[in-house]
Amino acid sequence: MKQIENIVFEFKKYVLDFKFDAGTSRGVLKKKETYLVKAYSKLFPQIVGYGEAGPLPKLSLDDVSDFEEKIKIACQELTQRKVLLSKDKIFEFVQSHIPENFPSLRFAFETALLDLLHGGERMVFDTEFVRERRPIPINGLIWMGDRGFMLEQIDKKLEEGYDCLKMKIGAIDFDQECELLEYIRSKYDQNTITLRVDANGAFAASEALGKLQRLSQYDLHSIEQPIRQGQFEEMATLCAETPIPIALDEELIGIHSLASKESLLKSIKPQYIILKPTLVGGFKSCDEWINLAEGLDIGWWITSALESNIGLNAIAQYTATFDSDMPQGLGTGQLYFNNFESPLLIETGTLVYDQTSKWEI
Repeated sequence: MKQIENIVFEFKKYVLDFKFDAGTSRGVLKKKETYLVKAYSKLFPQIVGYGEAGPLPKLSLDDVSDFEEKIKIACQELTQRKVLLSKDKIFEFVQSHIPENFPSLRFAFETALLDLLHGGERMVFDTEFVRERRPIPINGLIWMGDRGFMLEQIDKKLEEGYDCLKMKIGAIDFDQECELLEYIRSKYDQNTITLRVDANGAFAASEALGKLQRLSQYDLHSIEQPIRQGQFEEMATLCAETPIPIALDEELIGIHSLASKESLLKSIKPQYIILKPTLVGGFKSCDEWINLAEGLDIGWWITSALESNIGLNAIAQYTATFDSDMPQGLGTGQLYFNNFESPLLIETGTLVYDQTSKWEI
């Protein structure tokens, strides 16, 4: 275990430009503001760890107007601190110094320190994903938009070899969305293509079960967050009666303590949970969710949340520490014109780490 003294934290704002208007249930995104956190020792300034803090607009707990000031204060207060460089000690350090209502900051500082621990070479976790190019299966994401735009994406993802598609729904007419699902199923059955849908809480609680019953004819793997978060009784009833497995997503935001996490899972009893380190408070928090879920026989998978390749790389490497064949939600790195060059590549519906490619930050 190494102890680094005189550690320095710095940050820099970066604006990512989408290649298209990214439609979500909370509006259309054209740009994404994010912040890179650097960690290094004054004794070895050439060895630098990087992390990323990028709150999601209108969703993240730390989507606040003075976020840049908050990250500035965090970097100033933590600079010159002594840090024991081991995974567990890093997790303890971050949780004790970064407030729980700044989950993307926790994720950024965890990542920067873990990168520093492994020599500042963007290895956040030592896995076969990095060392041996072991692929991670991922879902192809179909963004919201008009029918023609969504149809174009579906055809492209199928041509690219994905065997798991995730379609965002709730933005256009429900009948048209069902037609798009019918289009996929007319070409590929559930044994060939796995279909997921994500409603981002778009259904009213009173109509959700009826819509789920209609969607069930398309042999869906799951539906994410069918109703708005915070409706615990309604969600519990829906999970008990649903014809389609339900995955909680936004529902996990703002649930911090281990006891609160356990209470939520035991009361709602979802079929799956979806973990986004940026939104739920980093890797330590994800570990807690996963341990609880597995103890309750609840499935899970991990998803990025519009990070640049810095954040995506960290999430992918964390995912690779688990032995899971479940397709993950790790394909957002291709969304931006000005993403950082990295060894991350998408090949036939999988994410790989190509050691022959270099990082450019």
